[in-house]
Amino acid sequence: MALHFLSDAATTAQPGDDVVLEGAEAHHAASVRRLRIDEEVTVGDGRGVWLTGRSTAVSPREVTVRVDARRDEPAPSPRVILVQALAKGDRDELAVQAATELGVDEIVPWQAERSVSRWDGKADKGIARWTTIVREAAKQAHRAWVPEVRSVARTADLAALAGSTRMLLLEPSAESPLSAVDLNADTRDVVFVVGPEGGISPAELTALEEAAAVRVRLGATVLRTSTAGAAALAVVSVALGRW
Repeated sequence: MALHFLSDAATTAQPGDDVVLEGAEAHHAASVRRLRIDEEVTVGDGRGVWLTGRSTAVSPREVTVRVDARRDEPAPSPRVILVQALAKGDRDELAVQAATELGVDEIVPWQAERSVSRWDGKADKGIARWTTIVREAAKQAHRAWVPEVRSVARTADLAALAGSTRMLLLEPSAESPLSAVDLNADTRDVVFVVGPEGGISPAELTALEEAAAVRVRLGATVLRTSTAGAAALAVVSVALGRW
């Protein structure tokens, strides 16, 4: 499979044009991926543009790709949104990486009541880190649309979001399995909420359910916060006909 890269220059590029990769992207192409001249590559802008072409010049500072073909992928609808509670270590980062590879459309960091990790005073740094992880995972997965990482949310923010979407709370004690939910019943975006290591607190469950969120479970086992989102996304992707 051809190597894939991201560049804002892809947005307006047409067959016959040259797209130039610079900075970290050029260094990655030339020094890490060992791209060679006349090798087929794909280039996207992360917003639906997908270019196919061949490299005509390669250096760690600048890589030139001659565009052979272009297609424009429509934005997914309905969108699938992951609300990922902040977790200790790198568990939340693993969750974000896996969800991106599996096709999530948007990611919302959640400062949950039981989150051990706290972004107080360093939210910008955390969002930047997640955004980098998402970008690299999207390139690895050859995605035409790169998910957006939203600002860190509080429970009140999630309650507001629940009013306009289909929000599913991943809760091991729920009676209904995720697989039983008819996700094609309407066209609203699907949001699934993954709690931290200690789970979603009773107060949070109550607040979100009062805002129209619904509890669902994933099988009979309790998954880690780093794997629950990926498992849910697989179920949702099949239900929505993406897979």
